[in-house]
Amino acid sequence: MGLYHQANDFPEDNAFNGYEMLMDACKDLDPINVAVVHPCDDVSLSSAIDAAEKGLIIPLLVGPQARIRAVAEEHGLDLTPYKIIDVEHSHASAAKAVELIRLGAAEALMKGSLHTDELLAEVVNKVTGLRTERRISHCFIMDVPTYPKPLIVTDGAVNITPNLKAKADICQNAIELAQVLRIEHPKVAVLSAVETINPEIPSTIDAAALCKMADRGQIVGGILDGPLALDNAINMEAARTKKIVSPVAGQADILLVPNLEAGNILAKQLTFLARAEAAGVIMGARVPIILTSRADTLRARLASCAVAVLLVYARRATLKSPV
Repeated sequence: MGLYHQANDFPEDNAFNGYEMLMDACKDLDPINVAVVHPCDDVSLSSAIDAAEKGLIIPLLVGPQARIRAVAEEHGLDLTPYKIIDVEHSHASAAKAVELIRLGAAEALMKGSLHTDELLAEVVNKVTGLRTERRISHCFIMDVPTYPKPLIVTDGAVNITPNLKAKADICQNAIELAQVLRIEHPKVAVLSAVETINPEIPSTIDAAALCKMADRGQIVGGILDGPLALDNAINMEAARTKKIVSPVAGQADILLVPNLEAGNILAKQLTFLARAEAAGVIMGARVPIILTSRADTLRARLASCAVAVLLVYARRATLKSPV
């Protein structure tokens, strides 16, 4: 049985615990080496230490040593077990952390107290970065109390107004993440404001094109449908009312949003109004990038690390597989 059950395996009250499932999936795995980039505030430093104490990661703390130690002393954090790689400032922290990945000293990145753009600039550097042929994108892995399974929302943090080509990469990244979470054939709802194609609403045209791309093998591993409005994507009764016949409608695993604003608003609405918990990870680079927020709960930060652990182990298995 997979990490997550199929939708019809859930009790009627929709109750499940994604956090516990993630922790359980990692319990017999050795911790991974993670370059923690510029952990110079209490949240980022304590998050790395909490994840280490849970046996998820071995943090390599990359940043100004004096500042890291000052934060640790102020908040009573013991740095004795952890290696600090001393660099001058946040820019240098990002560059050094990426170098550690390229050298094989770490298998994932974890954002600390620097701006996301500052870290990603080093990640996507054409010469020294961690680019692949795929565009990088962010996924929220949502545990929503009123939904019977995990819900991936993408992209609400990296790509501002993605074009069709970028959306295809965003979609493929999310599908591969879902498969690592053992959702074998993830259902992708390509969202818009309506469920019919309207030339005046560009996201509906993109949705139709993405579905045809999946038909032609340009996007693989998932089941796509769209355009779908949010209600039709996640509520079976809403889909029935509008007479939508679809293998995705009402039971989506992935919500592919039109742009960053829509994705960010949706994820934060689910978090702060529906009491969802959201892990966050960036896909499409050579390694997973753990992206946490100061507003995240401890459980959400640990869940993000757990997702990265599973991605790293999946990558290792792929690299070992015969060609």
